Amino acid sequence: MAIRTLDGKKCLVTGAASGIGRATAVAAARRGAELVLTDVNEVGLVETVALCGDAGGKVLSARAFDITDFDAVTAFADEVHEEFGSLDVVMNVAGISAWGTVENLEHRHWKSMVDVNLMGPIHIIERFVPPMIAAGRGGHLVNVSSAAGLLALPWHAAYSAGKFGLRGVSEVLRFDLKRHGIGVSLVVPGGVKTPLVETVQIAGIDREDPRVRKLTRRFEKHAVTPEKVADCILAGIVKNRFLVYTSADIRFGYWWARKFAPPYEFVMQKANDRFSALL
Repeated sequence: MAIRTLDGKKCLVTGAASGIGRATAVAAARRGAELVLTDVNEVGLVETVALCGDAGGKVLSARAFDITDFDAVTAFADEVHEEFGSLDVVMNVAGISAWGTVENLEHRHWKSMVDVNLMGPIHIIERFVPPMIAAGRGGHLVNVSSAAGLLALPWHAAYSAGKFGLRGVSEVLRFDLKRHGIGVSLVVPGGVKTPLVETVQIAGIDREDPRVRKLTRRFEKHAVTPEKVADCILAGIVKNRFLVYTSADIRFGYWWARKFAPPYEFVMQKANDRFSALL
């Protein structure tokens, strides 16, 4: 019951108004998917619907709402299931980012990271996965985490709270859903060239500081495109891969962290010290 092709498959994509979500929706449209799209950004979502149409795809439904609002997710899920039945693929792509050290992060940063990056996907899982199980056709669940869900990256404590949590949810569901023929993919991107690079909140840091701008440029130099990430996600679905990497550096980093803990801890501390010098 694994998903071998997206042609004719009903696919939900959250965060579809921009970045990885938009690229994934358009890539799925090119492969013949029938799409259900959501995002908090209504203007961007309308643009994505048009792009999916241009790519030859069919958008069954598109709705702008906040996935942290459980009632809104429930209402949307009820409408989708009533009109179109259960879905075949559910992709949790929506997310936000905020960085900073513990003395600079505010409560709002911690809360928003958990609300959007963890509870939002959980709301989607709660309302869209049980109908997939009941339908008995199998399917696939995609959760987009981050390299910060695998590695102790500097200044990422709040961000990692949500992304490590989503990783844990995914690891359990990988085994829990197998008996229903539903595959699970955990996507762990490193740097990605999205608008998030310029808008990410960095608590206690001046974004215009030349040292910060230098780090940003270095990040962008090694970042991959949203389209590359989208291709990796869709390949992960049809090949039923659990860990979906989007760049070799994260694959190597995670392998290295597991196999060589002492040097990994040394390098992470040095990276943290270097970042802290900017404070």
